[in-house]
Amino acid sequence: MSALLDGIRRNRFVIVGRVGMDLYPAPGVATEDAEGFTADMGGSSANTAAGIVKLGGRASLVTRVSDDSVGRFCLNRLRQYGVATDHVTPVGGEARNSLALYESRVEGHQSVIYRNGAADFEMTAEDVEAVDYTRFGALVTAGTVFAAEPSRSAAFRAFDLARAAGLPIIFDIDYRPYSWPGPEVAQQVLSHAGAQSDMIVGNDEEFGFMAGGLDQGYAKARELAAADRIVIYKMGERGAVTLSDGAEFRTGIYAVDALKPTGAGDSFMAGLLSSIAGGSDLRTAVLRASACAAIVVGRPGCAPAMPTPAELDRFLADHPGPTDPAGEPDAHRAP
Repeated sequence: MSALLDGIRRNRFVIVGRVGMDLYPAPGVATEDAEGFTADMGGSSANTAAGIVKLGGRASLVTRVSDDSVGRFCLNRLRQYGVATDHVTPVGGEARNSLALYESRVEGHQSVIYRNGAADFEMTAEDVEAVDYTRFGALVTAGTVFAAEPSRSAAFRAFDLARAAGLPIIFDIDYRPYSWPGPEVAQQVLSHAGAQSDMIVGNDEEFGFMAGGLDQGYAKARELAAADRIVIYKMGERGAVTLSDGAEFRTGIYAVDALKPTGAGDSFMAGLLSSIAGGSDLRTAVLRASACAAIVVGRPGCAPAMPTPAELDRFLADHPGPTDPAGEPDAHRAP
C-alpha cells in the first residue's frame, strides 16, 4: 500500500489510453437542432491526463492517433493542455480517431460515439516498450484500452513493464459495451486487468459486471480490496465506498445543478490522484475527487471543464458540503 501512495505522490503519471475529438452544441441544444459545435479534446485517458496537469501534476499519454487532420487536432490539444505527447504515435491506413458528439443537457441527453476502426486500438507492444517507466511514479489506464487487439496485449505489456520498474498500476474500469466484441470477453479481460492493479475505481454497475451480476458488485469490490488494494466503489448520487487496508469508509457527493452527465469519472480520477499527490489523506482525496466531478458536470465540455487548484478550492469553500451517504452499497440503483 505504501508503494502505491509513494508512487502517486511523485505526481508524474504515464497514462495509457485514447485521445479523441469531442463535438458539442450550445448548452440545452439537441444535436439534431444544432447550428454549430464546439470542438475540443476528449477520450477518457486524455481527459484524465488534462485534469492532472491542470491540477499541477505531470502526465504523458501513450496511444495512437490517426495520421490526418483529426489526429493532428488531438495532438495539438494535448500539447495545449500540457500533456506530453512523446509516445502518441500517428497511424495511417483506414484507422480513424474516435469522435464523440454529446449534449450539454441532462433531460433528453444524447451521446453518439464513433469508434469504428479506432486508431487507438492500433497501439502495439512496441509503442509501450518505448516508454522509460522509471521516469514516472504510477501507470494509469482505463478499461477501453483493453477492448480490442493489438491494444489489449499492448496494455497488458505496459502493466508488466511498469511493474518491473516498480510502478503501481491504477485502473479505471470504464466499461463501454459498444467497444467490445461481447460481454463474456469484457468480463474476463477487465477482471484480469483488475487483478493486476493496485488501485481500482469503478461504479456499482461496472463492479457488478465484473462479478457476473449487478447485485454482486460490492462483494467483488471487497474481494479485490482484500488483496492489499485500494478500491473505490462509486454509487452515483448515493456517494462512494472506499475500501483500503482492511477498512471501509463512506463519502457523499457534492450536489450541483448538472449541465451534462459526461466527464465526471475522468475528473474524479484526476482529482483523486492529484489530491493524494498533494498530501491529502485518502478520505479527503476522495472528497476532493467528488468535488472535481461535480465541477465538470456543471460545465460544457470535458477536458476544458477540468478545474484548476484555485477553482477546486473555491468550490470547496463555497459549497455547503457533501451529502450524507445513503443506502446500502450492494443496493443497485434502479435503471
